Amino acid sequence: MTGPNRGTTALLTVLLTGQGMASMDTSIAAVAAPAIRADLAGPPAVQQLVLAGYTLTFAVLVVTGARLGVRHGYARVFRLGLAGFTLASLACGLAPGPVALVLARAAQGAAGALLVPQVLSLIQTRIGGAARARAIGAYAMVLALGVAAGQVAGGLLVTLDLAGSSWRTAFLVNVPVGAVLLVAGRRVLAGPTAPPSRREGLDVPGVLLLSAAMLTLVGPLVVGRDLGWPGWTTPVAVAIGAAVLWFFLRYEAGRARRDADPLLDVTVLRRPGVATGLLACCVVMGCYAGFLFVLTLRLQDGLGFTALAAGLAFVPYAAGFALCGLAVPRLPERIGRRLPVAGPLVLAAVVLALAGLARTGWPWPAGSVLLLAGGAAHAASFSPLVTRLTASVPAGAAAALSALVSTGTLLAAVLGVTLIGGLHLARPDTPAAPAGLTAALLLAGALAARRTLGTAAPMPVRPEVGADHLVSRSETGQ
Repeated sequence: MTGPNRGTTALLTVLLTGQGMASMDTSIAAVAAPAIRADLAGPPAVQQLVLAGYTLTFAVLVVTGARLGVRHGYARVFRLGLAGFTLASLACGLAPGPVALVLARAAQGAAGALLVPQVLSLIQTRIGGAARARAIGAYAMVLALGVAAGQVAGGLLVTLDLAGSSWRTAFLVNVPVGAVLLVAGRRVLAGPTAPPSRREGLDVPGVLLLSAAMLTLVGPLVVGRDLGWPGWTTPVAVAIGAAVLWFFLRYEAGRARRDADPLLDVTVLRRPGVATGLLACCVVMGCYAGFLFVLTLRLQDGLGFTALAAGLAFVPYAAGFALCGLAVPRLPERIGRRLPVAGPLVLAAVVLALAGLARTGWPWPAGSVLLLAGGAAHAASFSPLVTRLTASVPAGAAAALSALVSTGTLLAAVLGVTLIGGLHLARPDTPAAPAGLTAALLLAGALAARRTLGTAAPMPVRPEVGADHLVSRSETGQ
């Protein structure tokens, strides 16, 4: 392997391992929740915030984290987020009580909001050519499968109960991994940088508007039902949050027109195919999150699977995603162009088939074969769309695109669990209802993907010379 290729592999390993830790942490905590409740006394509201605190702080701060990467350098902010995530994981693992654990989880979410948006930005600005398509395929795999991997890892760590640590190992495992990444990152993320062209202050009104919108949108969906809020509060809060989000987008567009420095460059959505491509990505991720939630409940509550066994049941899905995700960049263009439309349709068929076959028991081996096909369909849907989105915007807009992908997929996942999972909880004996809703949404995703692919193909975008992304021709493969 040549020097530049080794450098690209090392860079991608550091970035995706950091992304993987952040993606897995929500489901790791969910699997460890029963052990946490048994070990730490505390009111139900505080225990629920152990799970929700991470998602809430991440959702509120992720766009700000992306903007800080533009101002201070993607690599620098990535390392800062990684250090914060590692220290917060240590605090979680050593937490003496539930309140300390809630605060540590919130710190984890804030650190993840610094770390995560830099990953796609660094891939887009430091890797080019065919290597970028392969890197984005690997990024999409980690982003999509982090939750399922967290279920397996969390169940395994809690079950092993290493040195009597019970749930604490689920958080402490991040500490040595993070320490290794910090040491490796000093070398692989090093490189010449140039100062940003503008040094305006951070868009504080934009930060406050977006934080209010995300907190109002995500908060009731994440904690409302479990904390016993009245049913009317969730739709009212979501409507208010949507209105504040609309006002934020108008405000940011106005700043861009005035040549001010916006928190989020929403003009990237006007590029051909970006808005519909992002919508298709979000639909697929939301349906995946809802499907994962419903099937996990079905396996554990309906069929008596342990948390670890339920997590292991998704291994074929992960294998299908990995195999297809790695193969997609090597397929001919005439085939690859059809995948984002065909993928959601195949995944919809898998969801409907599993709903019919798993009524009374797990259909072995048909269930595993279907999950393998579902994972491959998911990869065929998601990876090419993310690749196309990154090719549609210049490297200078990498942070804006990364923020949109991170925020959009997070919101989609929360909505998917709320809508699809809520329908399952309301009608647990009618598996066709959530499966039908999932299939209908996936059909809408296929239509959005078709519209995206109907736009003019974007010209390849070369990495630009600018803050934190000076690269050589040998590194980009161009």
